Amino acid sequence: MLRLPARSGAAARRAFAFLSARLLSRNSSSPRRPPWKAGPRPEARPGGAELLRLREDDLPLVGRQEVLFGLAPCALALRASRRNMARLLLHEGGAGHGARAELARAAEALGVPVQLMRRRELDALCRGQVHQGVCMEVAPLLPKAWPEGREDGPAEGPAARRLWLILQEIQDPRNLGAVLRTAHFLGVDKVITSRRNSCPLTPVVSKASAGVMEVMDVFATDDLPGLLKAKAQQGWLVAGTVGCPGSGIAQCSNIPIASCVEFLWDRSTLLVLGNEGSGLSHEVRSLCHVLLTIRPGRELTPEVESLNVSVAAGILLHSIISQRKGQEDLLDKETSVVVGDSQESPASSEEPEAGASQGPRVWAPAADAEAGSGRERLLGGLIALLGICSLLGCLCAHGCICLWSFFST
Repeated sequence: MLRLPARSGAAARRAFAFLSARLLSRNSSSPRRPPWKAGPRPEARPGGAELLRLREDDLPLVGRQEVLFGLAPCALALRASRRNMARLLLHEGGAGHGARAELARAAEALGVPVQLMRRRELDALCRGQVHQGVCMEVAPLLPKAWPEGREDGPAEGPAARRLWLILQEIQDPRNLGAVLRTAHFLGVDKVITSRRNSCPLTPVVSKASAGVMEVMDVFATDDLPGLLKAKAQQGWLVAGTVGCPGSGIAQCSNIPIASCVEFLWDRSTLLVLGNEGSGLSHEVRSLCHVLLTIRPGRELTPEVESLNVSVAAGILLHSIISQRKGQEDLLDKETSVVVGDSQESPASSEEPEAGASQGPRVWAPAADAEAGSGRERLLGGLIALLGICSLLGCLCAHGCICLWSFFST
């Protein structure tokens, strides 16, 4: 039994009440948290909340809102006007000038309310992300459903080749945003993701893509193997991706493996990138015609035998799309040669009639050879003239020396 020291009645009652409260708080099912741990618990890592929202695309949009943050994502979202925008939130310190003032004018023109807030409030809204003093409450942006069974065969001709980027189960929002930004910059024709186990189009994705997600079309499909089969039947090349030679995935595959710098892009292609951890699934890999890899520049340890998926996407896309410009230049050169040869005729050496209209000048090897021979003759004549002048100068100098020696004696 708890015994209290002899005190006055009021003091004893206060002490007993305090001790009773302490005992009850210890026995309660919800332990008391220290003051410095009060408030919402922080995320395990930045972007971790997006990985828990992979199924939120199936929820209805009624009542759902998210906070878009960053100058570029908010500006491009206003320009594209593809979302329902509730209000624009600006840092009160620098909202009257610069890019934020232009953003406020654009929002007012669209009828979006603008509200000034303190930086601490903006930090709390976007959970400590880098917002650059700009946030916006918007409705979520969903990928477009890919129309199944759509007939879209490969285009004819080198200049009309197309490149589609297929993403299977990319889960990290920053990886997805970086891939979208690279694909948009390099000129990929379409981006299609697998709806299952893929990261949704969240504000973190928009920020990582520098706002590109707000203006480009991202499609999603529930049947990625069916899409690959349909495109292969239409004549498209399906190119998968694997780690460097020597990894387990590359060794167990019976599909030819080629370096990305050796790959010849001669027809419309689907480039398929897999999950950050496991890569392409066995079913998708079996549907590929070729597997592309990036060869390392040194001997690697088993822990670092692959690249980040967004970095690998940039290298692979650039090595493929850079062939488009080179082959277009070669095609233009070959076309000009063919046109020049076809315009030659036996009567081409005759003088054209006065006032007759002449077509555009086309490069021809014979004309260049004739012009080159004329320049060579002119250059030879100049060299001969310089030689004669130098000889005359030497004779004059010799004569002057002889005269001076004669008169001096």
